[in-house]
Amino acid sequence: MSRIVMLLGRSTGGIGTHVSQLVADLRAQGEDVEIVTDPLTRDRFGLVDAHPWWPDPRDPKAAVRGLRRLRALAAQADVVHAHGHQAGLVGFAAVAGRRRPRLIVSLHNAVLERGGAWRAANAAQRLVASRAALVTGASTDLVREATAHGARWAELAPVPSPRVPDLLADPVLSGRERDEARAGLLADLGEQPGPDVAPGARLVVTISRIAPQKRLGDLLDAAAELTGPAAPFIWVVIGDGVPELAATYRERIAAEGLPVRLIGAVPDPSRWLRAADVFALTSTWEARALVVQEAMAAGVPVVSTDAGGLHDLVDGVGELVRVGDPAGLAARVGALLADPERRAALREAGRARAATWPDGNDTARQWRRWYEQARG
Repeated sequence: MSRIVMLLGRSTGGIGTHVSQLVADLRAQGEDVEIVTDPLTRDRFGLVDAHPWWPDPRDPKAAVRGLRRLRALAAQADVVHAHGHQAGLVGFAAVAGRRRPRLIVSLHNAVLERGGAWRAANAAQRLVASRAALVTGASTDLVREATAHGARWAELAPVPSPRVPDLLADPVLSGRERDEARAGLLADLGEQPGPDVAPGARLVVTISRIAPQKRLGDLLDAAAELTGPAAPFIWVVIGDGVPELAATYRERIAAEGLPVRLIGAVPDPSRWLRAADVFALTSTWEARALVVQEAMAAGVPVVSTDAGGLHDLVDGVGELVRVGDPAGLAARVGALLADPERRAALREAGRARAATWPDGNDTARQWRRWYEQARG
């Protein structure tokens, strides 16, 4: 058994979901895990026993107190496992000047900024990589990046969605069942403000934070190209995010009469996935997007940008388009909406690939092996 201190900064999405599942699975397999995180993350993911000691630059005195507590906790641990670039720096501070515990850093996101911010981030990554016993990446490009920054040991560590096993356990809806499920969900939409939904409209679903990196403006451009001669469809975007950006998108949807609805976050989007005809994602970059994993497990044909770890997930069982190519996105989505046989083939291929992925227990067992190697 290892004593592990798990570090996670502020998160409202996939990283927090992954870490909360990993902690639960490690504990179920007998590991001793302590969590240090931001109060928002603790509350968002129900990490009731987490230590809310995350450094807040707005309160330097509290940040110093938190770091002292973290160093005292880390001194009793075998491994400090940090998730993300910021957590990597916090982990570096927690183990500085000590041979033990071993520092492990898991990278989940690429650094997309340029200029001074990019140079500072790269300098920080080199510093952390020089101290870490192991650096993992959630996608192959992050592993290459870790190696380029000087990591002595780098591994690919795929991040599983906890919803995939249940989605795979449920049979794919028949055509009639999907029509009925879609009609029910769209009828509920009819009670909300937004464009009318034509009877029998096909359903395109996107699950995404509303943020610049997600390029939802490209989605609106693609929806605009699909209107007119195309068969009736409605494009539903599930997720919350930057309120000002959401307001801008809603203004455009209303002004141009686009068949798009932004419905905010929902606790479990599985019903939408099972009823969808196509799933689409327009991000600048993703690692191993949980929502794409879930769409494939639910049997939804996927159209996504060819960026980061999306290529590994989707290539050969879905459709890939260039980042910033709304015309290409419209063409791929439109072709799928018009071709039920192609949708059925991709539905089957996506679920077959999803069935080969490791689940949470497999992932925890792999991490236990890496912890033991790092300790040695």
